[in-house]
Amino acid sequence: MAAEMVLSHRVPHKVLSEADLEEVAQRKPPAKPSLRGCLRKTRCSASTAKSLLFRFLPFLHWLPRYPVKDWLLGDIASGFSVGIMHLPQGLAYALLAGLPPVTGLYSSFYPVFLYFFFGTSRHNSVGPFAVISVMIGSLTDSLAPSEYFLESVNGTNTTIVNEERRDAARVELVATITVLTGIFQVALGLLQFGFVVTYLSDPLVRGYTTAASVHVLVSQLKNVFGVSLGEHSGPLSLFVIIISTGISYGVNLNAKFGISVVGNIPSGLKPPVVPKVSCFGQVAGNAFAIAVVGYAICISLGKIFALKHGYKVDSNQELIALGLCNFLGGFFQCFAISCSMSRSLVQESTGGNSQVAGVIASLVILVTILKIGELFRDLPKAILAAIIIVNLKGMFKQFNDLRVLWKSNRVDLMVWIVTFVATLMLNLDIGLGASVVFGLLTVIFRTQLPHYSILGRIADTDVYRDVAEYQMAQEVPGVKIFSSSSTLYFANVELYADALKKKSGINVDRLIEKKKKALKKLKKQQKKAEKEKAKRQKDAEDRVNGPGVAVIELSGAEDSTPPEPTLRTLGLPQPGFHAIILDFSPVNFVDTVSIKILKNIFRDFREIEVDVFVAGCPVAVLTQLERGNFFSSAITKHCFFPSVHAAMIHISRERHQASVDLSTRM
Repeated sequence: MAAEMVLSHRVPHKVLSEADLEEVAQRKPPAKPSLRGCLRKTRCSASTAKSLLFRFLPFLHWLPRYPVKDWLLGDIASGFSVGIMHLPQGLAYALLAGLPPVTGLYSSFYPVFLYFFFGTSRHNSVGPFAVISVMIGSLTDSLAPSEYFLESVNGTNTTIVNEERRDAARVELVATITVLTGIFQVALGLLQFGFVVTYLSDPLVRGYTTAASVHVLVSQLKNVFGVSLGEHSGPLSLFVIIISTGISYGVNLNAKFGISVVGNIPSGLKPPVVPKVSCFGQVAGNAFAIAVVGYAICISLGKIFALKHGYKVDSNQELIALGLCNFLGGFFQCFAISCSMSRSLVQESTGGNSQVAGVIASLVILVTILKIGELFRDLPKAILAAIIIVNLKGMFKQFNDLRVLWKSNRVDLMVWIVTFVATLMLNLDIGLGASVVFGLLTVIFRTQLPHYSILGRIADTDVYRDVAEYQMAQEVPGVKIFSSSSTLYFANVELYADALKKKSGINVDRLIEKKKKALKKLKKQQKKAEKEKAKRQKDAEDRVNGPGVAVIELSGAEDSTPPEPTLRTLGLPQPGFHAIILDFSPVNFVDTVSIKILKNIFRDFREIEVDVFVAGCPVAVLTQLERGNFFSSAITKHCFFPSVHAAMIHISRERHQASVDLSTRM
């Protein structure tokens, strides 16, 4: 009994429309930004300064709390393991980028050390990465190819490449690209644009890195087979490279005996050099692509490890950290870096617990640069090529995505395939742009062609579901509940209106046209009747005893108001329903075009004597409708209800009240 009383107490006795709800709940007016409020938010205080310092230098927060006994031994072991991996990978990825081997060691030292101060991921191993290296390599091949540095030998017709000049030019070019990449990343991080990576969906990133791995594999064929080829870049360059490698290998199979080696690795660190700022405009597009791809890979790995080990990675701070590593590293002849999946997995599996492991790894590289770098001068490039290819194993496993996506999501499968093919055919930079455009087009396509449905009520509940998908969902007699799976905006709102009219089961436009013709015909008949009446009045006035009768007729005509013509009185077919409810729960924004079309929907259905109601409209959308002058004397907030069920109760009560009034009049 007590439970029944509680339930009856909770059931509202009045159905509230949005207009009633605003009055009862006292909706607050939208806050207007003021200069004083902005200044208050930016006011500097000790706590604000401390918070900013900890945010931009995260090590100040976690290092004082570092559990030395629990973590230090694992970090040291992990650091040495990752540092040893850095050595061959740094040399190999420098080769991949078309740079002197020592730049790979620099890129394995400076950025890794800097990440300790700025990074928020405990397990990411930053440094040279195959995909980024091949993106840089495509730039060095196109902007500083070897043929630009040919010199004649002792005045003869024989020419050779001046590798010293070429390498110096390429190092300067890549340092410029790396600094600009860092500037883009830091700027995006400071502007809180960490969400930019969301435009690179997981299928897009995986398809892109798989295609990039194919580029990496093909680029190493010449080192594996020991052939000498000219450099190729641009669209379709991949297939140029494959064919020429095969021919060169076949021709020189028996004649080639020399083995290409790494060559000189100078000891010691070099002083910083200012990048060539005049080249920024030439490489801005490529630098931005490298910035986005490098960050996407880094944050993806960082979030995986953070979720596994229960800590948080700050996406904007990671963007800043990666940007500072690239920006400062560019001054010391480093090339752009990201996170390596293989090194990160080793760092985690060997006991790494924090960024201290990265510091240990960077010290291993520092010792190599200062003391033992010369030991690698006779290392065959074929071995480095083999290291690169073996490290691509994880990337090539991503071909399994095709089978998984075929079963789970065909649109994501299309994104993966288009990204892979575009990156193979158009090269890495153009392929990335084409892939992002295609990915965005799939989003637009899906919002333009959403799922439209008529909802029905599941008996004894206040739940409404698609009648085509749920057997127990039954349409409420006299009411159509229309729902779309997407928001409304200029690209799909006309399709929404067309689908609504089609799902209603009647030709709304045709019925309106018939009504207009019937009203026009009725108007002509009324005019004809008025003329005949006026003629009869004149004839009556001409008779001596007629004026009194004429006056009575006129006064009677003035007092009576002709009833408003309806579809029934006009002899037209009536809809099988008297109300439509538009479910706005999926709608998260509207624009001026959609507001205009919504007004037309209200107008058209009222023309055929059908009331239109809106249910589940979010407050943000309601505010946009207010600002767009949607509401008027004809369309008020009394047509809007918080839920479909509330709108249904309101319609039911209105119909019941109308029937009661009709019976009392009769």
